[in-house]
Amino acid sequence: MMPYKVIVVDDSAFMRRIISDLIEHEPGFKVIGTAKNGREAIDLIGAQKPDLVTMDVEMPEMNGLEALGLIMQQHPLPVIMLSGINEQGMRETIMALELGAFDFIRKPSASTSSHDIKQVGQQLREQLQAAMNAVERRAARQAALADKTTERLAPPPKKPDASSLDKARFDPAKAVPDSLKKTDDLRSMPAKDAAPVKSKELPDRRASGLPRKKADNLPTAGPVKKSRESQAGSDLASAAGRQPGTRAKLPERTVSVEKPAVSHKVAPVEPKIRTGYTDLVAIGTSTGGPKALRAVLEQLPEAFPAPVIIVQHMPPNFTKSLAQRLNTLTKLNVVEAEDGMVLQAGEVYIAPGGYHMNVTAAGDGSLKLTLSNEAPRNGHRPSVDVMYESLLPLRMLKRHIVLLTGMGSDGAKVMKQLYDTGVTSTIAESEETCVVYGMPRSAVELGCVTEVLPLHEIGKRLIQVVK
Repeated sequence: MMPYKVIVVDDSAFMRRIISDLIEHEPGFKVIGTAKNGREAIDLIGAQKPDLVTMDVEMPEMNGLEALGLIMQQHPLPVIMLSGINEQGMRETIMALELGAFDFIRKPSASTSSHDIKQVGQQLREQLQAAMNAVERRAARQAALADKTTERLAPPPKKPDASSLDKARFDPAKAVPDSLKKTDDLRSMPAKDAAPVKSKELPDRRASGLPRKKADNLPTAGPVKKSRESQAGSDLASAAGRQPGTRAKLPERTVSVEKPAVSHKVAPVEPKIRTGYTDLVAIGTSTGGPKALRAVLEQLPEAFPAPVIIVQHMPPNFTKSLAQRLNTLTKLNVVEAEDGMVLQAGEVYIAPGGYHMNVTAAGDGSLKLTLSNEAPRNGHRPSVDVMYESLLPLRMLKRHIVLLTGMGSDGAKVMKQLYDTGVTSTIAESEETCVVYGMPRSAVELGCVTEVLPLHEIGKRLIQVVK
């Protein structure tokens, strides 16, 4: 298999060398060219036709954002952004993700330790591989859809003309089966030589039909059996009915009655909630999330009658830039979550990078956010599973659980638990609009998704289900 072709774009010759070396540690990728600004990158991409591009954000002459916009117009392909850790770099990285960049990694610096550089390299190669997996999966899906379209458009088999039908219908030579074309057929045989013909038993039509399917997940009631005591009572009653005026004699035997087992399991105590809302929306996402979140949140009205809590896989500080960016683009108030915040309807809370986010019931009946730096779950902190898990006790709320585009399976396992315990709705983004169909696919495969929707329909659906 030929390695995937990569172009590295950065204004620093030192950084171009570092990034190229990190990429080529993976034999499946080969750097075929480098560029020192966006303008050179556009020309090189047109000439070399790479499979992927890594792009610095801040560059002279034409920066990464400008180049990315042109690439998406002229040569759409996966672009991994390399972002600085300053505020300007983080803000521009969020904008790049909205423009269509596949994902980003934090750019190593000259002072970065060798250990950290190895981590950056690992992250970069994982991003590159995920990008190519997504491209190949999308191509396979489009090919399958094209095959189905061709199959639907194929002309129907040619019908025989009327003359051939008439001939087939009335040709006496064809009307008699070959098995009966014998001189010594049954009609020419003497009656005494003819073998007796046994009548053929027809199969029961009901037995030959397909068995009826039972409704999924519905318990079926078994036959009702009488207990020994009730059966004995019936027999005595029958006997008494046959011999009026006589008294039935009870059988001389002892019937042992088993006492039902006493369960010592204590039902979980649901917290008392006193809020001004009855619904809560929880969204989990990863690769491709910033653009997907914008598409969903832009559709929600300012007076949306529920709080929205979000886990987006991102490093520390980037989630603050994401919240600020979404706050300027939507009618809702979007903030990076802080420990102790009280959930309010019409507010959006994004878990900060590096912290798990939970919803807990406070003593006054309100719902609050708590942050923790416990170990990563599914390799992530914040983790979607952790956020969803905190919603399990809140059965008095109508909980609407959403999984958008993202690598891996974070969120799917606990979505299944919520589904099994009677959550109001579970929504997964469909493959056709996902940047990476990973997290939603995992939930679909677990059978815990009530609706699979393209991205542009998810916000509208939330408006309908949240009352």
